[in-house]
Amino acid sequence: MNQARVTERRVAFFGGSFDPPHLGHLAVAAAARIGLDLDTVLFAPVGAQPLKRRGSTASFEDRLVMTRLAIAGEPGFEISLADAPNEAGKPNYSIETLERLRVELGAGCRLYFLMGADSFLGLRKWHRASEIPFAAPLIVASRPGQRLEGVKAALPAGLTIEATPERDRRTGSIEVRAYEVRNSAGGSTEFYLLPGLDCDISATEVRAKMRAQEEAGEIEGGSEQLVPEAVARYVRANGLYQ
Repeated sequence: MNQARVTERRVAFFGGSFDPPHLGHLAVAAAARIGLDLDTVLFAPVGAQPLKRRGSTASFEDRLVMTRLAIAGEPGFEISLADAPNEAGKPNYSIETLERLRVELGAGCRLYFLMGADSFLGLRKWHRASEIPFAAPLIVASRPGQRLEGVKAALPAGLTIEATPERDRRTGSIEVRAYEVRNSAGGSTEFYLLPGLDCDISATEVRAKMRAQEEAGEIEGGSEQLVPEAVARYVRANGLYQ
């Protein structure tokens, strides 16, 4: 291990609605932490997503509590308020959050941006999308069997990507595929895929199952297979997703 790795903290920002946080979120974060040798994964519930006009089902406060419960005791997982609601009530833009976070973490920290496949496939629509991979290199949990062609199609306009197999790695069962992203100005940045993670769980599916359980009068079982038990208890205790 070189001196740079000893002194540089490796942190991944993992933003999202977490409405609710589920086992898929935890699996993606754990794979990234292990595969990229991260010190910390910051779980950051978002205040207001620009592309979700209806907003989240649960309040920010409830989503924050549920996320704390979901990651409790998990090594290297921490809560971040970097994407909390702002005083002006404006949408939270990822590029602005990443820029602020880089300043807060300082020069001794290497910041990455962790996201699932669904988020990445919509990246072109994001505010200042072509700048995001350069604000923090992307770590994308790809779908099983996803090929480079699909990644190229999802990249914002003006960006290109090439595989760099000499930087691929495997830690136990966690495979990491490395790429290089370039922009029209000649800039380059790292890009990583975590291929084939078998954790295809959606928050919409979780909410629907919890609602069905409530309507059927089922107190235990079912949803605990998709969310941590502490989150399921919080949802029931507070009457969420009914």
